[in-house]
Amino acid sequence: MLTPASTGMVADEELLPFASESLDLIISSCALHWVNDVPGTLIQARQALKPDGLFLANFFGGETLKELRDSLLKADMEVEGGAGPRVSPFADIRDAGALLQRAGFALPVADTEILTVSYDNPLKLLYDLRGMGESSAISKRRKTFSRRATLFRACEIYLEDLAGDDGRVPATFELITLTGWAPAESQPKAAARGSGQLSLTDVLEADTDKDP
Repeated sequence: MLTPASTGMVADEELLPFASESLDLIISSCALHWVNDVPGTLIQARQALKPDGLFLANFFGGETLKELRDSLLKADMEVEGGAGPRVSPFADIRDAGALLQRAGFALPVADTEILTVSYDNPLKLLYDLRGMGESSAISKRRKTFSRRATLFRACEIYLEDLAGDDGRVPATFELITLTGWAPAESQPKAAARGSGQLSLTDVLEADTDKDP
């Protein structure tokens, strides 16, 4: 949710109530991975920014909870005889950067950081995820509670496959950071094709001549 301090406004990320070119800065923290229409949200954000306004966002990426997803998949196959979606999907960093360009942002940059958290029991990870409000909300998820046998088998697999010498297990969180600017005439722009004054061939040949 967006909550500008100056107005006390609460808004839906997919229906931004801001006038065109009315904002200097938009910051989104750990929210975009919950948005259904990410391209539409980014386009609205870019339209709401003044020329040369900055969009800055972070959200969980594709490597997030890979250990939990793998353990749940194996447990589902063993106990349930088949697997269904249990963890919300996350965007890949390459897709995230492409979405910035698609939305019309100038000077787009996508960066990623991997954070590994240690737990003494997989159940504590699930407890933390629920406390963070990060439990699955995908529409095709199972509508009933998980079977006790499946959940406990997933925890066993998690421990069997990943526990370290100290008995603790890792949980991966990938944090993707996006920055993009609303286009403006004052921004640096790439030179026109063919306008270079130095031949790349000459540069490469010069480097080759220096080799021993």
